[in-house]
Amino acid sequence: MPSFAAALSPIVSLVPPRIRVVRETPEEKGETFITIQVPDVPEEQPVPPVRKTSYHTRIREIPTDERPRERLIQYGADVLSTSELLAILLRTGTEKYSAMGLGDHLLASFEGLRGVARASIDELSQIHGVGPAKAAQIKAAIEFGRRLVAASPDERTKITSPRDVYNLLGPSLREEKREHFVAVLLDTKNGVLRTKTVSVGDLSSSVVHPREVFTEAIRHSAASLIVAHNHPSGDPTPSPDDVSVTRRLQEAGELLGIEVLDHIVLGDNRFTSLKEKGLM
Repeated sequence: MPSFAAALSPIVSLVPPRIRVVRETPEEKGETFITIQVPDVPEEQPVPPVRKTSYHTRIREIPTDERPRERLIQYGADVLSTSELLAILLRTGTEKYSAMGLGDHLLASFEGLRGVARASIDELSQIHGVGPAKAAQIKAAIEFGRRLVAASPDERTKITSPRDVYNLLGPSLREEKREHFVAVLLDTKNGVLRTKTVSVGDLSSSVVHPREVFTEAIRHSAASLIVAHNHPSGDPTPSPDDVSVTRRLQEAGELLGIEVLDHIVLGDNRFTSLKEKGLM
């Protein structure tokens, strides 16, 4: 007959390391009982607040557990402020500003993160303490984020509404200083096959030929498509040219058997669907 320890072994192996198994044998009955002792589970500790520092406080002068890089490692990137994230990219400050102070100065100079994203490398480099190398790091990080948002997921993104198109293209298009005309190619279930920039114009217009749009659609065997473009002015109101281009694309699509489902104009945190406006 197997010993008690041998019989208990398979059970004990399933118990997490933090839980202790105790053998108890009451003297009166000679029976063997098992008691599992579970230690108290400590409550999840909130992220400790960071003491406010001045623009001149050097990173090395900040307590280790309050430094941006250490906080990111311990608590995750989402708890950091925008200036703290910039400080990690910048790494060093100037004689006037710490790295975090320089991050705050950048945000103030360009009126927030969106302004920093829109700024060119030359414009960023003009901020004392940034320079071309740090400006390139900032632009690379912003572009990496844009590409991550636009990256094709394991399952195709489904387009069920104009907002889906805005969510898909907005992060990359709304910061552009020139008009970008994009075709969103769809399969038979409105899954996104590909997004393709077919034309880049100037500040107020882009020239689009149906041939450029439908060449991509045919190449990728699209069942239908949606076109979209940004208005750098931030106002998503469709222009007469927008309506005219849409109708020409619709006519070409009817001939080729590839339906143009909608035309979305993207502005500053807003968008307009020509389909919903009855303009197509």
